Amino acid sequence: MDRFTCTICGHVYDPAQGEPGQNIPAGIPFEKLPADWSCPVCFSGKDKFEKV
Repeated sequence: MDRFTCTICGHVYDPAQGEPGQNIPAGIPFEKLPADWSCPVCFSGKDKFEKV
């Protein structure tokens, strides 16, 4: 699965780890995150992320 990085703050979403702080379990691809999901660091939307 692909990793995505936030173009605003550099946070990397790694589907192998999920986002435990947001109750996103490991194994969820970026494309399957909720439409209103936001970066846990800077709160930017999914549209600010690029594939690593």
